[in-house]
Amino acid sequence: MEAVAEGLWGLADEFEKKGEIGKAVKCLEAICQSHASFLPIVEVKTRLRIATILLRHSHNVNHAKSHLERSQLLLNSIPSCFDLKCRTYSLLSQCYHLVGAIPPQKQILYKALHLTSAAAPDVSAKLWCCNFNSQLANALIIEGDYQNSISTLESGYVSATQICYPELQMFFVASILHVRLLMQWDDQTANEVERALQRCNQVWETMPSDRRAHCMGLLFYNELLHIFYRLRVSDYKNAVKHVDKLDAAMKQDSKSRGQLTRFTTTTTTSAGNDSLEPTYFGNAKRALQDKLFLAPPPINGEWLPKSAVYALVDLMIIIFGRPKGNFKECDKRIQSGIHIIKEELIKLGITDDVREVDLQHSAIWMAGVYLMLLMQFLENKVAVELTRSEFLEAQEALMQMKNWFIRFPTILQACESIIEMLRGQYSHSVGCYNEAAFHYVEAAKITESKSMQIMCQAYAAISYFCIGDAESSSQALDLIGPVYRMKDSFVGVREEASILFAYGLLLMKQQDLQEARNRLAKGLQIAHVQMGNLQLVSQYLTILGNLALALHDTGQAREILRSSLTLAKKLGDIPTQIWVLSVLTGLFQQLGERGNQMENDEYRRKKFDELQSRLADTRSSIYHIELIDKVKLQVQQFHEIDMKRTIADESMRVNLDIPESVGLSTPMPVPSSSRLVDLDTGRRGKRKL
Repeated sequence: MEAVAEGLWGLADEFEKKGEIGKAVKCLEAICQSHASFLPIVEVKTRLRIATILLRHSHNVNHAKSHLERSQLLLNSIPSCFDLKCRTYSLLSQCYHLVGAIPPQKQILYKALHLTSAAAPDVSAKLWCCNFNSQLANALIIEGDYQNSISTLESGYVSATQICYPELQMFFVASILHVRLLMQWDDQTANEVERALQRCNQVWETMPSDRRAHCMGLLFYNELLHIFYRLRVSDYKNAVKHVDKLDAAMKQDSKSRGQLTRFTTTTTTSAGNDSLEPTYFGNAKRALQDKLFLAPPPINGEWLPKSAVYALVDLMIIIFGRPKGNFKECDKRIQSGIHIIKEELIKLGITDDVREVDLQHSAIWMAGVYLMLLMQFLENKVAVELTRSEFLEAQEALMQMKNWFIRFPTILQACESIIEMLRGQYSHSVGCYNEAAFHYVEAAKITESKSMQIMCQAYAAISYFCIGDAESSSQALDLIGPVYRMKDSFVGVREEASILFAYGLLLMKQQDLQEARNRLAKGLQIAHVQMGNLQLVSQYLTILGNLALALHDTGQAREILRSSLTLAKKLGDIPTQIWVLSVLTGLFQQLGERGNQMENDEYRRKKFDELQSRLADTRSSIYHIELIDKVKLQVQQFHEIDMKRTIADESMRVNLDIPESVGLSTPMPVPSSSRLVDLDTGRRGKRKL
């Protein structure tokens, strides 16, 4: 009978190679359903093969799970077969993960770890121990048990160290950094994050350079985690070198696409020994050349699919290029990233008419990854278009964000506050300050991020200042006063720069010009030295030039305003150009430079007319009222238990914690330069860079 089984295994292999999956499964199930008796080990191997095919080529997870559960029962009566038992436990754990059954997944993994602890401490047992610890850590993360997840990853690191496997050691220390950085970071754990970062550096440097060259998955994982850390602590300058390194690696990898990266571990692909990978690392159905392996078999897993990692690299280029005004490169990367993501969404079955409730459970996690990345790209597109006053383009991108959110409200729940904030930015950019303040306040209410709450309060305060009446100024003071008093507790510098700008406007309203100058000068230093945000620098320079003029320091005012105008032109930032030109007109008027005044004012009127034309087109758009309307997004929430359990998986937070790159806005233009010279800040504002 064993010869019959061998023949059916071989026939199933042929059918699988031809893509005839149904026939392959039928060949194998003929063994399980036969009235003739096969040895239990033959049935176990066959059911493992069926489960592997089903997981690789279909969404029939429950069918695969049934075969594996039967295999587990058969193996209970067999005293040996260590490798078969481990393979069964690993695949069964993946099935439980895919259907969202975390308690039974943990139970089977604890059983598997007990098996490895009782086995001889050889390389095979330690590798399986690493596999089970990695899956258990992820299950604990899903339940929000970060501390035990880290302890489990530490156990995996110990096993990797015992067999002197630096690639696996790096995998575990990077995973620990991931948990501490993206899921557990607070004021109390900041030191642990720093130590985890240094540990990654130490392990990576101990790996021979020739072995590092073959670990592309670990390279991307490690470098991206370093970038996320630098973003969290607002260390933008040191983050750039990691971004450049990733971009170069991505370009090199694209050139050599097709040459598979393999770890130096012997493995075969027979019916009895397929490499296994925890499904949470990515989609197991993709070709090998489309994967960035994090660890060797029997893990062979990914953090994210290669396409998602490539999209993340594009996103990093945008995040660091946009504040510097590198819009041409940003446009290219936004287009590239959105194209990659939409292709992957189609592969997951997400077409124009698909909504959240239509998704198969096994596709939810990966769909969430790509949808969150898509929203990040669209957010940056909105920001770029608002900066260069392309309001219609910004409208279109923001409406896309809104429509994606309405279709996938649970998966994209974290984006609701981002959309509200961007509605505020859009409203402010087109001069609708009441509506802008409303959306900023709503965004602050929705978000759980303290950083974003602070930023939105600052934005709302500036919008209230722009309204200009006494009641609005009082509302601005109510928002900005408490936040300013707690500014020393901020983690990053973005919040401080925003608060200093808003507080500077407040001091100007109160006619405390010298103190306003001091606060704004400090904010300028942060924007220039630590953030490198050209739009923010331009806006700070403009208001400081205005202050210098009010304090009769005309020499400094001229120098500052010319620098600001140069930056605003580079960015294509028309409102800031008009603002600077208005102040310069007032300067030339004070100095009696009639020729310069007339030339400058003529150019200002030209830019003003250009802006008014764009605003007229924007306000006539069918989307304009929908975006500024003081109504929260209305969506149908789907209360499906399995959906919520999957979305609650914190490991899905691929890049959700990348800080919003929010700069300070330019003001809307005023009809006369005299209001600016008189320090009426009612028309000055803030919008996203």
